[in-house]
Amino acid sequence: MSLKLHDDDARLEIGRASGKWYACFSVEYEPNPAPQKETTVGVDVGLTSFATLSNGEKIENPRFFRTDEKILAKAQRRLSKAEKGTPERKKARLIVAHVHERIANRRLNFAHQTSRQRVNRFGTIVFEDLNIRNMQKNHSLAKSIADVAWNQFVTITTSKAEDAGSHVILANPRNTSQMCSRCGMIVAKKCSDRVHSCPHCGLELDRDQNAAINILRLGLQSLG
Repeated sequence: MSLKLHDDDARLEIGRASGKWYACFSVEYEPNPAPQKETTVGVDVGLTSFATLSNGEKIENPRFFRTDEKILAKAQRRLSKAEKGTPERKKARLIVAHVHERIANRRLNFAHQTSRQRVNRFGTIVFEDLNIRNMQKNHSLAKSIADVAWNQFVTITTSKAEDAGSHVILANPRNTSQMCSRCGMIVAKKCSDRVHSCPHCGLELDRDQNAAINILRLGLQSLG
């Protein structure tokens, strides 16, 4: 791999609210992608589990924001009580920024590690093409959806895929949770129903795995 670094590509990023500064370097390189792998997988992202794969594997939801929510609320209360223009308020604001930054960094690191594991194993990875903004209009779920950051995970997986000999497909999410992955019949479910039980063909399996199998099938069909 050859690298070319230009002097004018090095710059300082604007300081963050936490007071940190970062030096950014832009590089050009010739990619050397790995050979294409034949393994395939469908991925159903969720809230109970971060993701369920079509082979039945589950990725635990780390819930980074929920874990630090009490710490953040305490820091925000201190900030609101501090008098404006005082050193105490400046210190309190910095603490709040540090907590937010820690949550974001942990979430980003999780997305990088999890996506790397997937692209190293699978040659074709199929996700649902979700409209996250519309989903967040459900105010009871908006905070949890923001915490899992599905778009970030899909974007990072896509960026890693080519060099790893993989590629990512986005499939239409319509009825992937309701359709039986064996016979194709629609089996209506509520969000609380965690098992897919088909009255037509008798298939019973985890609801999210059933969806992941449908996602994989749709993705492969889009390839012809």
